[in-house]
Order: sequence, then C-alpha cells, then structure tokens
Amino acid sequence: MIRSCILVLGFFYSVISFNSCSSGEKKGVRTAADDKSDSLTLVYDKKRADKKIDAFMQDLHKKRGFNGNVLVAKKGKIVYQNAIGWADYLHRDSLKINSVFELASVSKPMTATAILMLAEQGKLKLTQTVNDFFPDFPYPGITVKMLLSHRSGLMNYVYFVDRLWKSQRKNESKGITNSDVMKLIAEHKPPVYTRPDVKFHYNNSNFMILGAIIEKVSGMKYSQFMKEHIFKPCGMKNTAVYSKAEYDKIPVDVVGHDRTWRYSVVQNFLDGPVGDKGIYSTVHDLLLFDRCLRKGKLLSRAWQDSAYTGHNTLVRGHFNYGYGWRIFDGDGHKIVYHTGWWHGFRHIYLRDLTSDVTIVLLCNLTNGSLLQLDELYKMVGMPVVRKTAYSGNGDTSED
Repeated sequence: MIRSCILVLGFFYSVISFNSCSSGEKKGVRTAADDKSDSLTLVYDKKRADKKIDAFMQDLHKKRGFNGNVLVAKKGKIVYQNAIGWADYLHRDSLKINSVFELASVSKPMTATAILMLAEQGKLKLTQTVNDFFPDFPYPGITVKMLLSHRSGLMNYVYFVDRLWKSQRKNESKGITNSDVMKLIAEHKPPVYTRPDVKFHYNNSNFMILGAIIEKVSGMKYSQFMKEHIFKPCGMKNTAVYSKAEYDKIPVDVVGHDRTWRYSVVQNFLDGPVGDKGIYSTVHDLLLFDRCLRKGKLLSRAWQDSAYTGHNTLVRGHFNYGYGWRIFDGDGHKIVYHTGWWHGFRHIYLRDLTSDVTIVLLCNLTNGSLLQLDELYKMVGMPVVRKTAYSGNGDTSED
C-alpha cells in the first residue's frame, strides 16, 4: 500500500514537473527553436530575388527618389530585400539592409499590442478612463478603447507643446517625457478637437497617453517594457526605444532628411515622448514582429481579431482603423498596415492577413515616393491600397 502511494505521488510530481517545463513554451518565452526559426525566416538568396520587384524598386529610386530599405515576404519567406541610397547624405554613408530607422507612427501597432497584452492579462480594461491612471487629467470620459481607435477627440500634443516651448523659449535640445507632457496637459488644459467618441480623429496624443499608461500599469519605463515583453519574445534583436529624454544623441546611423538632400532633420525635445513614435527598428525585425503575431506569441487570436476589427465608420468603402492598425478590406483580402512620417522619416508597413504577404518600406527622405506603389501591390497579389488612404486631413492623416 505504501509502495503504491509512493508510485502515485511520483507520477503526480512528474506531471507537475512536465507542466512546469511546458509553461516555458507559453507566450513571451523564447526557445532555441524560436531562434532557429527566426534565422530561417531571414534567410535570403539575392540570386533568387524577384526580378520584377527589383526592377520596380530601382525605377522608384531613379524616377521618384525612393531612398530607404525594402522587404517583401510571402508566407514568411523573403522574396525581395534591398537597401537603396544614403543613410546620411552629408557623410555619403550608404544604407545597409540591417540599418536601423526611427519608425515614427509605425510604432503605434506595437504600442497597441502592449496595451492589449496588459488587457489580456487582466492588468487593465479597455473601458477604463485616463482618469483611472492619471486623476488630474482634465478631460473625463476618455477610455483606453477610444485612445486605441483615435476616438478621444483630443488635441495633438505635438503642436501644443511646440507652441508652448517656443513661447517660453525653453531648451529645445533636451527631450521631455510622457510624464512631462501629461503634467503640461493637466496644467494648461489645451482646447480639445471634439467631444469623446464622436468621430475618428487621428492624433498622436492618443498613443503618447497609451505609452504613459503602459509605464503606470507595468511600473517599468516604456522602453524597458517593450524590450522585455515584445522585442525579446519576438527575436527583434535590432529594435529598441530611443527617447531624447534618455539619450543626448540617439545611437543610430540613419539620418532623416526632409524632402530634399539640402538638410537633415535635427532631433529635439519632441523626440522625447514615446508610444506614438520612438521605436527604432529594421525591415527584418518588422518581419519578425509579423511572424510573432501570426504565431500567437504575444496575443491570443481573439485579442488580435479585436485589433484588426474596424472601430470607426468605414471610409471610402475600404478603410478603417482598429486598435493601432489601419485597415483595408477589398477584393476578399484583409490588410492591416500603418504609415509613419516624422522628422525626416516616412514609412509604410503592410500585412495582408489573407494571403500572408508582408511589405516593409522604410525611408529617410520624405518625398512622395511611397505614394507610387500601385504596381508593387499588384505584383505580390495584394489589392491596391491607394494613396487616398493616407493623404488629406483628419480621418486620412498621412501619419
């Protein structure tokens, strides 16, 4: 009888031990198999590059002034990649395929992912208001969900703080933090655009506040939280958050240029707040982020679906905004994507969820080359996400 009990207990502890080991395979924990899978994902044979895409990109460079890095993948396999042009025109430094770019608003899908992770873990609710986290916030009734879907009605903090700094002749070289901006909003109560939840109004304030909420809920800096809970689990080894509030000089070599090569864009105090921007990455790491989401390493299918669901009125029959993602539905395809435009950088990052095509174009020259991509979409079997999706004002902001 005693021997039987010992055997039963031994089996019981073996099951516990097995389950404990298995828990290491849950979301957010990397394994050796993950590293091997990432390495295989990033394998690229230049000799087998898609010649049509290459011809298109070379033409876009020569005729439209495209300057940047590009990657196209089908079902997680890279079919084309290239680094075209200058990283820093002044010093004639060429771009490399692993060059690190300021992502601008392409940071927003990652911020949204972090918020949804916290929600899935029960650490916050999308129905909570900003006042639940910041009691002195002067605009009641604005929920986390409204911030994620750009329905808060808030002003854009970038313009408000810029005017304030110039009027008070403050030091523009030292970055300010999200916390600093939240205090300025509480103190000055700048006029809002409209009442909460009335309409979609794309606005950097929404995701700057979400960045502040991530810090408040997690007790970690946004940069640290993103590194530990998104970048590391996804194998994004060349991705980081760089804030001018933490760095006197951002430690990357790619310089942003505004429209022409005449001058580069100097980073300033507005490069301090993060969440709406502030993530720096590569075309390869953005492909790894795509694969990480597809494999469910960060969010369950239900929470991902909520991010890819339009939470606003449909625009032009195809376009909407979910939680941190722009959405295009057309020709039986669902595409989630985001654009970015900030301080000499302009990008577009597209994920065709239906046919599993990923396109990444990161540019450090803010001309109109990314408005000429119709033929590229057709080449990869993706519906044309027309430029009217991200031109104009308000509900079709370019950023």
